[in-house]
Amino acid sequence: MIDIKQIHHVAYRCKDAKETADFYQKYLNMELTVCIAEDKVPSTKEPDPYMHIFLDAGQGNILAFFEITGQKEMSRDLNTPLWVQHIAFQVESLDALKEAKAELESKGIDVLGITDHGIIKSIYFFDPNGHRVELTCVTGTDEQLKKLKEMAPEMLEEWSKTKTPPKSAAWLHEDEFKS
Repeated sequence: MIDIKQIHHVAYRCKDAKETADFYQKYLNMELTVCIAEDKVPSTKEPDPYMHIFLDAGQGNILAFFEITGQKEMSRDLNTPLWVQHIAFQVESLDALKEAKAELESKGIDVLGITDHGIIKSIYFFDPNGHRVELTCVTGTDEQLKKLKEMAPEMLEEWSKTKTPPKSAAWLHEDEFKS
């Protein structure tokens, strides 16, 4: 039986490894921990020079990027809206989220939000590669989170059959249920 302990790393492509490392160090206080550079892809042996950087995202989480020199210039999935693909990091509290927003804006970053999602609140901005970054804090109660977990299989099944948003979690956006 497979027993996942945590995500080791999530990897994205970047335009410039140094610029990307500098951005995450400067704006999100992530430490550069490892760089790996190769002329060939280890798993396939294809010639494709790259720099692979790893950044400490806290508590054993690693954010990684590849700068690839032998491929076309990077782009994003043009069939997917900008808001869908993103990297989300959790901060400790709503106060920490407000402080992060103020700090980012004071450093010249254009920040969207604070957006209220019912059980979390988030801000959004873009890194130098065009990746959307989210900072979020959990605002939902244990009861709300438990209820959502219990509802998840039923909601997914309904979505799978109808391809329309189930209304069973609409209470998330009703004022009386907000924390």
